[in-house]
Amino acid sequence: MSKSIGGIYRDGKVELTEVPLDVPEGARVMVTFPETTRNLRERGIDEAQAADLRARLRAFAEDWESPEMDIYDNYDKIKSGL
Repeated sequence: MSKSIGGIYRDGKVELTEVPLDVPEGARVMVTFPETTRNLRERGIDEAQAADLRARLRAFAEDWESPEMDIYDNYDKIKSGL
């Protein structure tokens, strides 16, 4: 049976967002990269709404991109090591 786990591609490697408990070490995997663009119209968001969302979220960009926030990229792994 297939199992899907999310991950982040960084520096040529895929970092899983969770540890697969029932998958043996050395198991073969297949990685699929989803499209990075989203069709907002399919999700009921028009151009004006998208522009409004971008403008409101822009206020958080400085915080999201600060080095201190990197800890959240591997939050579960770091938390499990405490």
